Amino acid sequence: MERELAGKVAIVTGAGRMRSIGRPIAVALARAGANVVITGTGRPPERYPEDEKAAGWRDIESVADEIRAEGAKALALVSDIRSEQAVDELVQRTVAEFGRLDIVVNNAGAARGDDRRAVTDLDYETWKNVLVTNLDGTFLLSRAAARQLVEQGEGGSIINISSIASKLAPANTAAYASSKAGINALSHSLAMELAPHKIRVNAICPGIIDTFRMDDLGRGEQWQQTVRRMIPLGYAGDGTECAEMAVFLASDRGKWITGQAINVDGGTVWGN
Repeated sequence: MERELAGKVAIVTGAGRMRSIGRPIAVALARAGANVVITGTGRPPERYPEDEKAAGWRDIESVADEIRAEGAKALALVSDIRSEQAVDELVQRTVAEFGRLDIVVNNAGAARGDDRRAVTDLDYETWKNVLVTNLDGTFLLSRAAARQLVEQGEGGSIINISSIASKLAPANTAAYASSKAGINALSHSLAMELAPHKIRVNAICPGIIDTFRMDDLGRGEQWQQTVRRMIPLGYAGDGTECAEMAVFLASDRGKWITGQAINVDGGTVWGN
């Protein structure tokens, strides 16, 4: 449905990567008519993957250009989702720029790294970094957004990007899986609290999405074997699948859906 989010204002965090989930979500919301505030960490160009360097990628500024190409307004902000002050200022800046807030997509998260190891070998600082970035960051922006949405009195939608790891909780992912399971619980609890205000809260649980985060799994035949083993439909997502779900949940088409953790995973997880 075209322009079904016309007049709406959305925040999408972690939207600066070229191969990501945040970028297609931000662009899809704009295509549906929303004006979009996007955030990134302000990572230096020397940290860009080689394909971003080759493309002349400019992080959130490139995504902002894509949003504008869809006929929507964009505001690109460097922000730290782990900072209570920065998150509150993000919401304040959004309202100052666009006059309102309707949709929040908590997509920013900790990069894959040293946390992918056995609990017996997992140091506390690494654990804290993952939990604070993924769970605390989602809490802080959800809280700030909820306060604004309640004050406006017109409903709204908060969409938290979780993971099927929240349900599978495989070995060597304790910090990540715990953070994402926490996001699911936070989403449900907040949905129950905000339902009287017509504010819906849901989590999207992506499966294997072909983003920069997957590069450390190897490419070529190794990657294809992983995909065939894990995904019944036989191919990885590219982020647009999550984007379509986000637009659906943010729109009136999703008006009777709240408190859910919805798998978008090519059939990997069943029964949760």
